Amino acid sequence: MPGAELDLRAIVAAVSDAADHALALWAGGETRVRQWEKVPGHPVCEADLEVDGLLRASLGAIDPGAGWLSEETADTVHRLGVSRVWVVDPIDGTRDYLRGRPGWAVSVALVEDGAVRLGILAAPARNEYWIAQAGQGATRNGRTLRAGSRDALAGARVPAEQLPRIDRDLVTVAKPNSIALRMAMVAADEADLVATVRWGNEWDIAAAAIICQEAGATVTDALGDPLLFNRPRPTAFGLLCAAPGIHAAATERLAPRAREILGGG
Repeated sequence: MPGAELDLRAIVAAVSDAADHALALWAGGETRVRQWEKVPGHPVCEADLEVDGLLRASLGAIDPGAGWLSEETADTVHRLGVSRVWVVDPIDGTRDYLRGRPGWAVSVALVEDGAVRLGILAAPARNEYWIAQAGQGATRNGRTLRAGSRDALAGARVPAEQLPRIDRDLVTVAKPNSIALRMAMVAADEADLVATVRWGNEWDIAAAAIICQEAGATVTDALGDPLLFNRPRPTAFGLLCAAPGIHAAATERLAPRAREILGGG
């Protein structure tokens, strides 16, 4: 049923319930959940899996025909044969979660025919709930978001701990571990630019992408090309999320690095 009306209230409730469960396990930063590494350098914990299970059950009941793509669920080809897919990161920013820091969020997007239709970020440790629907704007805690109007790349605010030498004309601001929350900072005009030059997964950015776009920011891959979702290999090379007035200049600076990494010279 492409274009079907969303039960937004039920979806928000499902995400909120899952986020509350994650917050209860986080216990004010004193996390006691079992943790391990999926591969070296990539932590996961019981909360990731429990939130994944809760969301798959509740969202599946809301839209039984939708496919499923999640960081914590083995991928299958089923999602490629349906028009709508839930794209989920149960806890984006697991490192902050395990360190007792608040820079983590539950990220849920509904993708339809390759485009994000709905995005929700629930960051209960920060008392933040971000929601966007295609064509209907973006909000944080009910307040409308609008990306900044900066038109000069120099001085742009970047959520980062340090910057490469070539980017020393930029300004660092506080960096949550969750890349979705870093992107959302651009939507809220708390940052001007978030960029990466590595392969990333759809579940990391899908919800934040529509939040940023609906707030007026420009979101592409590291080469400046549009992002597509629910691809057979659900990844994109790099990310460039920026205030619209600096996206072209940021692309001009970032794309050569991206091409070099990709082997394009």
